[in-house]
Amino acid sequence: MLPYPRGVDDLLIWLLDTVQSVDPVARTLIAGLAVMLETSILIGLVVPGDTIVIIASMGVATPWEGIAMGIAVVIGALIGESIGFWLGRWLGPRIRVSWLGRRIGEHNWVRAENYLERRGGIAIFLSRFLPVLHSLVPLTVGMSEYPYRKFLAWTTPACILWASAYVSVTSLAAGSFRELVDRVHFAGYIFVGVIAVFLLLIYLGKKLLQRAESRHLKAPETEADADVKD
Repeated sequence: MLPYPRGVDDLLIWLLDTVQSVDPVARTLIAGLAVMLETSILIGLVVPGDTIVIIASMGVATPWEGIAMGIAVVIGALIGESIGFWLGRWLGPRIRVSWLGRRIGEHNWVRAENYLERRGGIAIFLSRFLPVLHSLVPLTVGMSEYPYRKFLAWTTPACILWASAYVSVTSLAAGSFRELVDRVHFAGYIFVGVIAVFLLLIYLGKKLLQRAESRHLKAPETEADADVKD
């Protein structure tokens, strides 16, 4: 059997120690800010909010820090989606025809409109887990007559589910690694494997969800002018 490289453990310990050396309040606020930017209109297409949340969650040292991290991420996501909603309400058509809006592609705007028209509140909930749409749907909802209160009612549980998954899995994996590193020969590989499997499941889940919802993204055959469903 090939010797296990202790360098893997040392590298991971250095990474976790580096993250933990950041003030917990600052680390938590950075994660919340990153998700706010990630869920804001169009910024979410370039800001890797989920990656920053994973790194920040590696530094969680106590249950209270984990709870605070989760709350900050949820609040950041809700603020970001609210920004998208109100930009859609006030400036939506102008953003759509702007240079940046054209770069997104008219077909993506149409897909978001079709999805909201066909699925209503369910589209708001599921779009949090769909590429591109998670940035466009809040803006599209704002451009419609959909009430902000109902928008929040649908997006809040999605944000909670998203934040809970990322923060809990990453923080638990990091904590378990610290407990096992001096007792288990392959602790580093186990930690990396857990994170890799989690990210793979997230990726596959998004792909399956996107495939399942694809028929709702196409142009409606009838009732093209129907109101958004509750």
